[in-house]
Amino acid sequence: MAFGGVDFLGIDDMLSPDELAVRELVRDFVESDILPIIEECAWEGRFPRELVPRMAALNLFGATISEYGLPGLGNVAYGLIMQELERGDSGIRSFASVQSALVMYPIYSYGSKAQKDRWIPALGKGEAIGCFGLTEPDFGSNPGGMRTAARKDGDSWVLNGSKAWITNGSIADVAVVWAKVGGPDGKVRGFLVEKGTSGFTTSEHRMKMSLRASVTSQLAFQDCRVGADALLPGVEGLKGPLSCLNQARYGIAWGGIGSAMATYTAALDYARSRKQFGDRPIASHQMVQEKLAFMISEITKGQLLALRLGRMKDAGTLKPEHVSLGKRNNVWVARECARLAREILGANGIAGEYPVFRHLANIESVFTYEGTHDIHTLVLGQAVTGIPSYNPPAP
Repeated sequence: MAFGGVDFLGIDDMLSPDELAVRELVRDFVESDILPIIEECAWEGRFPRELVPRMAALNLFGATISEYGLPGLGNVAYGLIMQELERGDSGIRSFASVQSALVMYPIYSYGSKAQKDRWIPALGKGEAIGCFGLTEPDFGSNPGGMRTAARKDGDSWVLNGSKAWITNGSIADVAVVWAKVGGPDGKVRGFLVEKGTSGFTTSEHRMKMSLRASVTSQLAFQDCRVGADALLPGVEGLKGPLSCLNQARYGIAWGGIGSAMATYTAALDYARSRKQFGDRPIASHQMVQEKLAFMISEITKGQLLALRLGRMKDAGTLKPEHVSLGKRNNVWVARECARLAREILGANGIAGEYPVFRHLANIESVFTYEGTHDIHTLVLGQAVTGIPSYNPPAP
């Protein structure tokens, strides 16, 4: 049976026909292409790379860009893409999010014309895969402390350092790498480092218990020499990587709702069919209904929040703290819904026959990456008090 969506409050009435059409297109793709294979992929720890051309054919990469043959969708439509992909799997949404928000966005926004002409069409068509190198083994929530360095040497730049927990890292054709120029207190600049560049190596993070259908890698740079044309000319300082993260976090606010929809729907269907203590389904039990009522309440509030963020983003009024509110709240909602769904399914909640435990494991990673739940709490705290509770970022 096709997925009919979760819409307790008639939120579909607030979407345009074009937005609904985009959502239905991706929803059908999730049903026909992702869900039939994703449990096996997660079990095997395999990224389903065969989906990339199909996703590209649907214009799911760089969908908000209006040049280079891309559709120029609004931000609500983009959010709905992320919602549906994460309803399929957080790892699949992560792939599309990195490709669009963390690779195509900085190249399109800060790259030279030559960089854009070379990479945007290839990335949009899925002919090239990108990754985003910011997090380091010792620096996650404090990116300003990064140790990766770039120094000018004639007409070249030489990079040294390492990056960790990089989605798509070892399958990427190009890495957007952030490094400090001019010593530990230097400015952060972005570089495009191509696969196969001398001194650039990758390795996968092994034994992951989460995001198993996604590639997560380490990047290493040892006297990695790139040309002057590898530098992103349009931005310097942490504004560059943080602006990219805001794009990704916005999509994750929608993605969290997709994950919550998946686990809520699984729990509701199971509760209606599972019978205990006689011939009544467990959906008739007060404690089960309390869990389902919590889930639908939080999903509905999360949907309204995501929609408001999208409208503000289209209007140009969205601020970073608004994005923090969305990412923090909606990923928490997904985490709570996955936990409660697992309880409703009982022992079946850990079985691969159902999507619940896969989502529960995945959302633990999403809860941490793209700004941890606690860091977004501090961003909101500063926004409402005007007082930062942590050191100001480095340049």
